[in-house]
Amino acid sequence: MAERSALVRGALSVARRTHAGQSRQTGCEEIPFVEHVLAVAELLAEQNYPDQVLAAGLLHDAIEHTETEPELLRGRFGDEVLMLVEAMTEDASIEDYRERKQEHRERVAAAGADARAIFAADKAANVAVLREAYDVLGEAVDQDLPVSLDMKILVWEFDLEMLFAHDEGVALVDRFADEMVGLWGQRSKDERAPLC
Repeated sequence: MAERSALVRGALSVARRTHAGQSRQTGCEEIPFVEHVLAVAELLAEQNYPDQVLAAGLLHDAIEHTETEPELLRGRFGDEVLMLVEAMTEDASIEDYRERKQEHRERVAAAGADARAIFAADKAANVAVLREAYDVLGEAVDQDLPVSLDMKILVWEFDLEMLFAHDEGVALVDRFADEMVGLWGQRSKDERAPLC
């Protein structure tokens, strides 16, 4: 993926540098944060999205989870990449989890197909990692999440509903849906899972 262009190589370099030393909770263990943005970009690359979308996929958490300033991204990667990264950046001033996720989902929906593709890849990568953790911990995966597993799944269902409304039949949306079906299946086989 990095060999595609100087733009993608630059985004990879910035992602590695800005997320250096950061870890991400998977529900089972911590992984280097950069592994998440790499997974998102790989999903986009598999579907042959253009370089600007790959660069934004690599940088999609840079503003939200690091001290990277938007103007730095604009100067290095251009307006299109910055617009996509900003669409992927949640509004931290909204404290309520569900409200914050709803506002973000609405903004992504309005931002266009490329933003929705990054969003779908992000969600597919997140669900895949959580499914791996669920294989190990079952319902106990809940203990290391910022919100309950039920709440996380509910929000992902709303995310999927929005994506289907705009991009039904798009491979990354289908990939996200497949991951969700897998998670629902795992929970249905787990006697510890809630019945609702």
